[in-house]
Formats: sequence, C-alpha cells, structure tokens
Amino acid sequence: MTPPETPQAPEIQVAGIGVPAVSFSVSTLRKRSDFLLAARAKRQAMPGFILQARQRRADEPADTDIRIGYTCSKKVGNAVARNRAKRRLREIARAVISAQGKSGWDYVLIGRRVETATRNYQVMLQDLETAIDKIHQPRKPKK
Repeated sequence: MTPPETPQAPEIQVAGIGVPAVSFSVSTLRKRSDFLLAARAKRQAMPGFILQARQRRADEPADTDIRIGYTCSKKVGNAVARNRAKRRLREIARAVISAQGKSGWDYVLIGRRVETATRNYQVMLQDLETAIDKIHQPRKPKK
C-alpha cells in the first residue's frame, strides 16, 4: 500500500516562471486616507502605469498582509475607458504583486491615458515586475 501524496500548493505562471499561489492575504485599498499616504511614499513610473508603494507603520492595523489600490483619473477617458484600464491593472496586480509583493506593504497602481488600455499584457507584466524590484531596492545614500 502506497502512502497518499501530500497536496501541494498550486502554481501560477508569472512571466514564464512557476511560483506558488498566494500564501498570504491580499485586499483592496478603499479609504482615501490610505491612497493619500501612498501618494507621499515611493513611486515608480512605467510606460503603462505608475506604481506607488509604502510600508505600513507598526501602529497601523495589520488586517491583511498586502493591500492594493487602483485609480484612473478622468484624463484616462470616459467611464468605460477608466474601467477597462482598472481591469487590466487588477489583472497584472493579481499575477505579479501576489507573487513579488512584500507583506505589510500598500501598493497603488495609477492608470495612464492611452497606454494602460492598449499596451501589450505581457509587457505590462514585465513592467510591474521591474517596478516592484526598483521600489524594494534600498536607497543609495546621496553624496
């Protein structure tokens, strides 16, 4: 009699690399104050979006490990265009931030006028991976 196999966490494909599925909780930012705090933190502009990220303070409630917010101004277009852009941002965030994001951080993805809706999906995935890597690099001391 063979012992039963232990179930493993399912893998997802991010840019061709198999990574374990989410092992922590991810929630959506909803309060304006959280968006404003992220606006004052680190940011990385990419062709299809802008990523803002901040590490939460110890005195803030830690209801989830990672929180993600999405926003598109009226510059992006009408309601249909803004919703399309936010849907694309949610998809790339689901694939990349769940794998590369750090626990205790808030991320905000800001859509851009035409690029967010028209840019190649695979290129946007790579852009987000690059942006997260740059955000989490330690700052170099100024001379």
